[in-house]
Amino acid sequence: MPALDAPIFAALAPLLGRLPPDRFPRHDELGALAAPTVVSGGGAPIRFVPPAAPSREFSAQYEVRIFETGEVQTRPGSWHDLFNALVWLAFPKTKAVLNGHHYAEIRARPGERLRGTARDVLTLFDEGGIVVAAADPKQSALLREFRWKELFWRRRAEVLRSMRFYVFGHAIYEKALEPYKGVTAKALIIDAAPSLLEAPLAQQLRELDERAADYFSRMQALASTRKLSPLPILGIPGWEPANACEEYYDDPSQFRPRSKTGDRPRF
Repeated sequence: MPALDAPIFAALAPLLGRLPPDRFPRHDELGALAAPTVVSGGGAPIRFVPPAAPSREFSAQYEVRIFETGEVQTRPGSWHDLFNALVWLAFPKTKAVLNGHHYAEIRARPGERLRGTARDVLTLFDEGGIVVAAADPKQSALLREFRWKELFWRRRAEVLRSMRFYVFGHAIYEKALEPYKGVTAKALIIDAAPSLLEAPLAQQLRELDERAADYFSRMQALASTRKLSPLPILGIPGWEPANACEEYYDDPSQFRPRSKTGDRPRF
């Protein structure tokens, strides 16, 4: 098993500490970590089960099955699926809201092959999201404006004091096992009181989960994939040893500026 004590895994740390240290957990061991309040978008208690046979409609049926039965299909030995299961436990309310939207979209458009914008937004955050708690609106603005060097280097001490970063997307966690330059997450930025950032991790995650769930409960959150800000995660102070040097942030292949037209760059 690889080391999972890097800062990028902070949101999952309490759960990872309860897993077998030398092997993948069994489905029942994962299930034992789930509180009774961890339920699907349809209110069914979440359970982790072996996957069904793959089919052309697997993606849609996967979400429907979770909504209706609470069964999250989890492949044994799959980091991707293990991280998905752990995010269900770390951010249960947000995962339930995403699942509920998936179910509603699938039922509203039976038989359609294309997911549509709403499901694209849901999938983008589910796979590649990160929750950013910020106590200073100026720092949030710098992130939204792609002013990476000013934020992560010139204001490094302020970031360490007044921002917290918790990965949500299970695909980002999988990439973090062997991180590479350019890994980019989609950031949901949440204004947070300074006291929350100093609270115990469990309290931080509980409130941020509620706030993220509330955000995605609103249909306007699903109107465009461009509502979430791209964030090159290896630029976050302390998440990559090399970013302790100022020159690290001068690499335009990783820290791309916002275009003059205001369009977001393609990551």
